[in-house]
Amino acid sequence: MTPIAITFLVLAIVVVWGGLIASVLFLARQPERAEFPAGGTDDHREDAGPVERDT
Repeated sequence: MTPIAITFLVLAIVVVWGGLIASVLFLARQPERAEFPAGGTDDHREDAGPVERDT
């Protein structure tokens, strides 16, 4: 392999594995939200699927 190919291989490995490690560390610190922000009002209707029309 040429030196430029090895350089790009190492760079790609660092980007991919570095992103994976950063994601794991971030999720380990904040695994899930305990509270969610206030949203819209719930109208208590059943969740219906999309409207299907016969065309």
